[in-house]
Amino acid sequence: MRLAVFIGLLACGGAAFGQAAEKKLEFEAASVKPAPPPTDGKFFIGARGGPGSPDPGRITYNFFSLKMLLTNAYGVKPYQISGPAWLDSERYDVAATIPEGATKEQFQAMLQNLLTDRFGIKLHHETKDFPLYELSVAKSGPKLKASEAAPNAPAAGAQPPPPPGPPPIGKNGFPEPPAGQKAQFIAISPKGFRLVGRVQPVSALADVLGNQLGTPVVDKTGLAGTFDYTLDFSRESVQGGGLLAGLPPPPPPPPPPGGGFAGPGPGAGPAPTGDQSEAPSLFTAVQEQLGLKLDKKRGPLDVLVIDQANKTPTEN
Repeated sequence: MRLAVFIGLLACGGAAFGQAAEKKLEFEAASVKPAPPPTDGKFFIGARGGPGSPDPGRITYNFFSLKMLLTNAYGVKPYQISGPAWLDSERYDVAATIPEGATKEQFQAMLQNLLTDRFGIKLHHETKDFPLYELSVAKSGPKLKASEAAPNAPAAGAQPPPPPGPPPIGKNGFPEPPAGQKAQFIAISPKGFRLVGRVQPVSALADVLGNQLGTPVVDKTGLAGTFDYTLDFSRESVQGGGLLAGLPPPPPPPPPPGGGFAGPGPGAGPAPTGDQSEAPSLFTAVQEQLGLKLDKKRGPLDVLVIDQANKTPTEN
């Protein structure tokens, strides 16, 4: 059995350090509890709701690590959080009701306060000299495909709402978003990763590459507009598991081959075809498949250092 996991790469933008408010910002109600272990080799990681979404009055995180929750609360990347290894491995389900009219900044402050209260978090900031990569166009030229407009797309460039549930499964066994539908996700097989981007700027690609490499990636391509791309690369080339650090490995494929898909709703499809045992490294894949390159540099970076945190949250 091969497993594909759909992960909505959602983030709440803007940091909310040092909220100046007379009253402590809190959710109207909140539940924080350890997530149940995966069953039948399937699990779902995702975030739904929050300010700026179709459901601004409620936020739900499924199977999130504490590090992932902290990135949403503080508007930072996973590599900007330093702490014990279990920040990646322990998983939690969080659901909260947001006061009407709350802004994204206020929501972040509420999430910060919730994590502090339930996990006993103590942290501080440090500026560290960090490795980083610059993403630029390779000598061969870019191989990104300019995004196509969705059939019957709304006027004035409005983005149609995503369909409910995961994208449909293509003939190759991987999720395949409809033409013109904005999407970005990673599918996993026992042999490698597949990053799929639809209607995405290069800056979004750089963000995901940074998450996988565990270090910042700066967009130096100068490429404007949005693009569609698919990137296949090996698991071994990802630093510390990248965005997927701490997840259980996909189960080995039993005979006869089957397949599975876990996402925002139930669904299943054939196993991804093709042996990825020879999947290239992320660096090689970026150059050969996208016509871009990654050059290593260094620079200062603000880091959140977790001084104290409890694995088990306090009761709701």
